[in-house]
Amino acid sequence: MDASMAPTEGDVQPPLRILFFPFLLPGHLIPMADMAALFAARGVRCTILTTPLQASTIRSIVDRANTSLGSVDVVVVPFPDVGLPPSAESGTGLTSKDYNNRFLRTAELLREPFRRFLSDHHAEIDAVVSDGIFHWSVDDAVGHGIPRITFLGTSMFARSCTEAMLCSNPFEACSDDPAAVVSLPGLPHPVVELRGQMMDPAKRPHEWALFQLIHAADRRSYGELFNSFHELEPAYAEHYRATLHRRAWLVGPVALASGSGKDVASRGAIAGALSPEAIGCLRWLDKKPASSVVYVSFGTMTSFSPEQTRELAHGLGLSGKNFLWVITNGSAAAASTDLCMPDGLSMAHRDRGYIIRGWAPQVLILNHPAVGGFMTHCGWNSTLEAVSAGVPMVTWPRYADQFHNEKLVVEVLGVGVSVGAEDYASCVETHQVVAGEMIAESIKKAMKKDGDGDTVWKKAEELGVMACKAVEKGGSSYEDVGQLMEELMARRT
Repeated sequence: MDASMAPTEGDVQPPLRILFFPFLLPGHLIPMADMAALFAARGVRCTILTTPLQASTIRSIVDRANTSLGSVDVVVVPFPDVGLPPSAESGTGLTSKDYNNRFLRTAELLREPFRRFLSDHHAEIDAVVSDGIFHWSVDDAVGHGIPRITFLGTSMFARSCTEAMLCSNPFEACSDDPAAVVSLPGLPHPVVELRGQMMDPAKRPHEWALFQLIHAADRRSYGELFNSFHELEPAYAEHYRATLHRRAWLVGPVALASGSGKDVASRGAIAGALSPEAIGCLRWLDKKPASSVVYVSFGTMTSFSPEQTRELAHGLGLSGKNFLWVITNGSAAAASTDLCMPDGLSMAHRDRGYIIRGWAPQVLILNHPAVGGFMTHCGWNSTLEAVSAGVPMVTWPRYADQFHNEKLVVEVLGVGVSVGAEDYASCVETHQVVAGEMIAESIKKAMKKDGDGDTVWKKAEELGVMACKAVEKGGSSYEDVGQLMEELMARRT
């Protein structure tokens, strides 16, 4: 039976109901809301359990899904009191290691409201899709006889690399030098990184221990959902299932599949609020030639030192490209009201460059014809949005899965150029400064169009076409959604 079809006469089975339980950071929250919307469009009753500020962040996605005859409910529980200021509840005001640790503590404190909801509604729920950070959710779901499906919001490539790290601990066989070369065994491609680019258990024992808990919980779960598609990383889809023996469904790109990306400017903005700069950026892009603008954005949690900010501005000037630069609120650059552009031009000048402080309508920007490159931290959502738009990337990873994603983008897919970052460090830790000359060279190389069929541009355009086809009816991601629905419906009998 195709669970996406209407019931036949005499079939009184109610529609599937799935509970989505996202972690509170935008990079985890928004793709899971998109995922709920795409399942709702196939007839599933979806419920998202989250906190008040996060509910406002995904409001435009939920409203669009329900307007399109889907069924997405949002159940709001209080944000755990961990002593954070209101600005930190969205994840953008985490300006210290202490704040980061407190925010992570919310993952444990949300267990009780999750348990209460399951206790009250377990008879109605066919599956729980929970963020991997909520590793304990597998015990609560299984206790009620509900399959738990995990979602960590990264690529299959990065998840496979993390699995190889956790299972083999390759650090034991190399020196402590950050420049030491580390090989990850058992993967479809040779993957080699510098020790300084990786989550090192000797330096980050608490982070390593958390990943071990997540890994153990995932292996006990029913399966895993990925915001990816088969054509993007086919070798790793096969590796995950055939070698690691893990159940996985690739259902992305979810922003394309749910329809919430290309035409919803406020997607992901808190309470749907956009700054005047965000509203005006598309008009600014309209005045620029095709493929002439490099879009510069490093997500909601990345900040640069004043020295690195100056080098970035210098690099943008040396590149000779127009640029649209998103500066995170609370960063050193955002605090400056007269940050100088290259060549002595004020940031108020809107000819060579345009600045957005705060949230930007990223999917709309990436799909604008004027944009010809994307400088990114390689967070998976940003990476996949660039792939979907067919835009080459200038890669500048900082933390988490970002160095793994850079390997996929630059070495496996060939759709990006690296600026040469070598140090794994969070937004509140010191980073090595990347010189403006290196930044400029990477931008020019990624955006070069010379007619050669093997260019970064050509490969990026081809992947963009594949991404759109994957979510269309009959595409690989569309079929994976249907397959999971059929399996969950079959479990009822």
